[in-house]
Amino acid sequence: MEEHIPSPERELLVDSLKVKVYRTRKEMGRAAGISVAGIIRDLASKKDYVSILFAAAPSQNEFLETLRSIPEIPWDKVVAFHLDEYVGLDPDSPQRFGNWLRDRIFDPVGPAIVHYLDGNAPDLEEECRRYSELLKMYPPDIACIGVGENGHIAFNDPHVADFDDPYLVKVVELDERSRLQQVHDGCFARLEDVPRHALTLTIPACVSAGFISCVVPGPTKAEAVRRMLLEPIREDCPASVLRNHPNAVLYLDMDSAALFLHGV
Repeated sequence: MEEHIPSPERELLVDSLKVKVYRTRKEMGRAAGISVAGIIRDLASKKDYVSILFAAAPSQNEFLETLRSIPEIPWDKVVAFHLDEYVGLDPDSPQRFGNWLRDRIFDPVGPAIVHYLDGNAPDLEEECRRYSELLKMYPPDIACIGVGENGHIAFNDPHVADFDDPYLVKVVELDERSRLQQVHDGCFARLEDVPRHALTLTIPACVSAGFISCVVPGPTKAEAVRRMLLEPIREDCPASVLRNHPNAVLYLDMDSAALFLHGV
């Protein structure tokens, strides 16, 4: 069954990064979901497994909804990872990224294997090493990511972002803007409730994927998108690194693209 991909309102190339701007958030998420489904099918026809990194954030809702709805994705060949996890949240907390993804994609579609990051591991450095070894065992084919209000990818906030990070997974302290975003997104009621530390895949781990689908909707992301696309590629806007990737697509809606389109 062929799914109809919505046509973008604007399509541009910024360095190597393909940028597609859609009229609505729903069209944006649907386009990204159908595209990723096609990549999964293509890779699964050639490989024993397809390794996919997933972001956990409300910005991914329409994308994940589309993935859930598409038939004949060979989920029995998918090995799934998530990009990051809070340190110290109750194991049953709905804000834990593993739980969030379990509810919205992993349980509904049933990947062959799901590898969860444990933010409550007794030895966090050992947990980073464990997850790093799994990433080496199943090198990422596809990264399904977003961009934070401060330009982060995964939880690589500007003060910890390192384009040449020697690690695949590390423990980070979250900056206040990153934590405030979790309140803006409705994930936590108060800043005080948002954990201060997290485990995250590093930037080299994220961009090691052969394909990157980056879904970024909404007006609160407009400034990050502008900096990402119009300012120099630097670690103070970590997402700008995607402009160097040969197979990355940035999906925007008119709200998130507003300041960027004004500047081109």
